Formats: sequence, C-alpha cells, structure tokens
Amino acid sequence: MRDSLERPEKPQSQGCGPGPRYGTRPRPRKLTAMRLKQFFPNLSENNLGASGRAEGKIARNSERFNELVSNYNPDIVFKDEENTGADRFMTKRCKECLNRLAIAVMNQWPGIRLRVTEAWDEDGNHPPGSLHYEGRAVDITTSDRRPEKYGLLAQLAVEAGFDWVHYESKHRVHCSVKADHSLAVEKGGCFPGWARVTVAGGMQKSLSSLTPGDRVMALSGTGQVVYSQVLLFLHRDQQSWSAFLSLETEHGHRLALTPNHLVFLDPHCRQENSKYQPQFASRVRQGDCVLIHTAEQQVHASQIISVSLTESVGVYAPLTDAGTLFVDGVLASSYALVEDHRLAHWAFGPLRLLFSFKQMESREKHSLQQETSEVHWYARLLYSFGCVLLDSESFHP
Repeated sequence: MRDSLERPEKPQSQGCGPGPRYGTRPRPRKLTAMRLKQFFPNLSENNLGASGRAEGKIARNSERFNELVSNYNPDIVFKDEENTGADRFMTKRCKECLNRLAIAVMNQWPGIRLRVTEAWDEDGNHPPGSLHYEGRAVDITTSDRRPEKYGLLAQLAVEAGFDWVHYESKHRVHCSVKADHSLAVEKGGCFPGWARVTVAGGMQKSLSSLTPGDRVMALSGTGQVVYSQVLLFLHRDQQSWSAFLSLETEHGHRLALTPNHLVFLDPHCRQENSKYQPQFASRVRQGDCVLIHTAEQQVHASQIISVSLTESVGVYAPLTDAGTLFVDGVLASSYALVEDHRLAHWAFGPLRLLFSFKQMESREKHSLQQETSEVHWYARLLYSFGCVLLDSESFHP
C-alpha cells in the first residue's frame, strides 16, 4: 500500500493564471443548501469551466496509476464495498478537497463524518468518460446517511474547492476536480525566476529581477530582433512551486517553461522565421527546432536534443509590447493557455493601448508593485471570456 500514513505535502502552486487562491480564509457567510439535481457551476462536468475533459482510464498496471495517492484520513468513512481499497485512491487535488470537506462536515455536524461511497473505479461500473476512472470524482454522503443533510453537504463541497458538484440524487452528492497536471484553466504559462533575458545594452537579467519598463530582446512581427518594453507581468509569484518542461538545444541553450506556454516550433528545422509556429510546449518532441538569437542579433534554428521535466520555485510571465521574448536565448511567446499567438496578441491590444499613455503606465506600475503575487486582472478577464466564446479544444489539454 502507498502512503499509508498521512504526511505533510508541499502546498499546491497557485500556478500562473486564474484559479482558487489556496490558503486564503473565506469570508464567513451563511450557506444555502443546494437543491436536488442542482449542479455548480452551471456547466456540464467536462466543460473547461468545470472539471474539464476526461483523459482516459487509469488501471493499476498503467504508468498513470502513480498519479493517484492514497487517502487514509480517519475523519472520512470509506465504504469500500469492493474490499480492494479502490475508494481510497484519488488524485492529489481530489484528496485535498476531500480532506477540507471532512473538516467542514465535522464543524457543521459535530459527531458526524464525511462518507465516500465511490471514488476511483477500476471495475468499469460507470459510463464511458466518467472521471471516476481517473480518480478525479467521488460520490459522498454523511456518515449518518440522513438525506436531509445532502443539500447542505453539496454546498460545503463547493466551499471546499471541488470544481464541479452535483446534488445528484436523494442518496448521494457527486463531486469532481480538474486534472492535477493540467489545471490549464487556472494557470497561464510561466518561466522560472532564474531564467534570463537580454535587456537593452546587452546585459543579462533574471526574470525575478525584471521590472515593467525594462526593454528585453524579442522578435517583431516583421521578423526583426528588437528590444521590446515589458508592459507588465501576467503573473509574478516568488513563492509558488511549478513544474516546467526543460528544452535543451544542440547549441547549448536550455529553456524552461510550463507545458501550456507557447513556444515557436518547426519539426523540419527550416531557416525561415515564418515557418515556425507557436505551439504548446507540451507538444515539443526531440528533433523539433526552436529559434535562437546569436551575439550578432541574428536568428537561426537550433534542434532540441532533450526534453525533461523539472520543478522550481518562482513563476514569472512578462508581457512585452511585441508579444514575444527570448528567454535564455530561445524565442517564446508572451502568451499561454490558447494555442493562437495572433489571437492572444490581438486580445491584449487594448492593454497595449492603455500603456501608450504615460500616466496610465505609471498607475499600472504602482498597482503591480502592490499586487505582485496575483494574476493580472486583464488576463483573468480574457480567460473568463475565452471559456464562453472559444471551443474547449482551443485550450491546453
């Protein structure tokens, strides 16, 4: 058995974009019980604004089984009718939400515990595409099995952070969460704080020391190497841990970025800049080519010789006026989440216009200094509109 004892885990990163603010204390307010058959949010479960698309079954003998963790919280009753311990397996995010809910249940009804009737399903008892097959869904009741409590139980599950909650029947409440690795709707794309850019004058500067107003090496829309102004940080957080893909090129460059960030790629390694298309970093394969800059400020192709995964503290997402920047010598987009660099650059047009007015620029800089660990409000707004207007296939899987 894995993880038979509860042990402290690293706090989950807030990521690089819109999402729940882990660790914040919710404002006290009176809870209203959900109605039978009601679900929250008012979207289908597999919508990106809820728990997202199913990614396929996880079996005990599959590599993905290692993504699941065991939950031995003594404050939770696990039905485990299969007598295999399957109901204790779930994703880390699901476990965190369930443990928070267990505390809320005990606070709401002293002497009563949370009861899990179904979690990970390895026997095929649910319809195709069910998130139970991935350890991302749980069916719950209270330990006393009193149906009159289930409406409030459902609302407590919402408060505990589950991404989709359905007061499904008089016998249970269904809850589910987003996939741990993607959380794409909560994150933007970022680089680690130790990544470096070239600023005007030719000096190197780490992203952690970069400030709005600095001019960094980028590629213009006409394919020229320029120094483009950093307008703001779409996200900047010195404390958050995040997983990064590390791309090493044949010329010794190493670019680290989150899987849902856009990087310019060409599988054919052609020399024309226009042939390089912005794609999610998660699509990178060994043998693809990226664009790098030389000391003479020329751009040429460099083949990727290895792709690996690393973790680091500090996440930074600078937005430049050009919409691009060279990070550790490799060309990347300022944008993430949606695999359309031009659309993203167009969407941020009003913000660039705002910064053309000096008084607005100084006001925005002051705001950023006061809110350096938050996602920029404009990025949050665009993401909200994107969830409504764009097809789910446009987002990072």
